[in-house]
Amino acid sequence: MVDFFLSYLQNEKRLSRHTVSGYQTDLLQFADFLAGKPIETAQTDELRAWVVSLSENGLENTSINRKIASLRAFYKFLVRRKKIDKDPSDLLKSLKTPKRLPVFLEEKSTVRLFEDIEYEEGFAGVRDKLILELLYGTGIRLSELIGIRESDVDHNRVKVLGKRSKYRIIPLHENLVKLIEHYRSLKKEQSVSEYLLVTDKMEPLYPVFVQRKVKHYIRQVSTLQKKSPHILRHTFATHLLNHGADLNAIKELLGHANLSATQIYTHNSISKLKEVFKKAHPKA
Repeated sequence: MVDFFLSYLQNEKRLSRHTVSGYQTDLLQFADFLAGKPIETAQTDELRAWVVSLSENGLENTSINRKIASLRAFYKFLVRRKKIDKDPSDLLKSLKTPKRLPVFLEEKSTVRLFEDIEYEEGFAGVRDKLILELLYGTGIRLSELIGIRESDVDHNRVKVLGKRSKYRIIPLHENLVKLIEHYRSLKKEQSVSEYLLVTDKMEPLYPVFVQRKVKHYIRQVSTLQKKSPHILRHTFATHLLNHGADLNAIKELLGHANLSATQIYTHNSISKLKEVFKKAHPKA
């Protein structure tokens, strides 16, 4: 039944290949723990025993919770398909994890990133700056950036394919529109790729290429330990919230399925308010 479940995730739920692979790994690891017993017949105490063994082996609670989520999804699938009568994961509790606030660039650092850094001359430099501008100017994910086609950009907006195979439209600010036009004028002299962004060899971007570029430039303006493309997504959302943007609007721009995923950014905003309060209030 595991193969049927994975096929369901990929073809009906339309989850990414990476996500489906994660589910597969978790379920195979649990099957190994059962030592030959069919995974469909596992009981609650066996699920709990596996969770305990993962914890004793030093696996972080966040990783264990992901595996618990895989088990829950699998057994709920079996119940809906009437393959089992009772869900053994119903009484399985997630482990407590510390809340991690999103890491983001301060506004001064962001200004330096786009105004003070000297980018390489010609196509490569313009392309690098456009990568950063799109990530910060739209809040899109790395996979969404790579997937943008020429036809997805319509003057002052861009269409991106997000999680759950859902498209969303994101507006582009004036400077970003001008940068795209400049980039396109340079690109058309060397490439006819259907993808908007290409490498130095005129091939579609790939994750490591973008990660390398982002790390290279953020290192020049910030001492943050993490320097991934996702930092610019966090920065986009945090700066919008700090400047008064509606939380529901930010949710739609980010492509979140529910508001709870967006609310993590309110913690950073509250921290800023506390800082302002301490500096400005006579009794603070």
